[in-house]
Amino acid sequence: MSIHDLLKSKGLPFGLLPKEVKSYNYSSNNGLLEVYLDGPCLTMFDTIAFYESYLKANLTYGSLSSVHGLSQEELFVWLPVKGIIVDDPNSGLILFDIGLAHKQLSLSLFEDPPHCNPHGILKKKTEI
Repeated sequence: MSIHDLLKSKGLPFGLLPKEVKSYNYSSNNGLLEVYLDGPCLTMFDTIAFYESYLKANLTYGSLSSVHGLSQEELFVWLPVKGIIVDDPNSGLILFDIGLAHKQLSLSLFEDPPHCNPHGILKKKTEI
């Protein structure tokens, strides 16, 4: 099963992680998800997101908690993403916990896995 299929089976959007995931480990016993990318990279959803080469989180149905390895740019400041939650898929929203605030984004931004650029040159998703 691909990482994207695993996310979908757990009630999260298919495109939450980039295409450049090279491998992952998931323990259904404790919910620990470890994701390995080819290297650190940037992508664009509603804002710029930075994925480290190693990301870990606790995966339960509809959420990733205790996230490490993902940051999001907000008002020129990089904030670590601490959690990602889809409470109600019918709402069409996904919630990002960035510590100081919770940010709601449209689930439609995460329909397809994005390309993640290691060189920091970004294109909007519609231009890729």
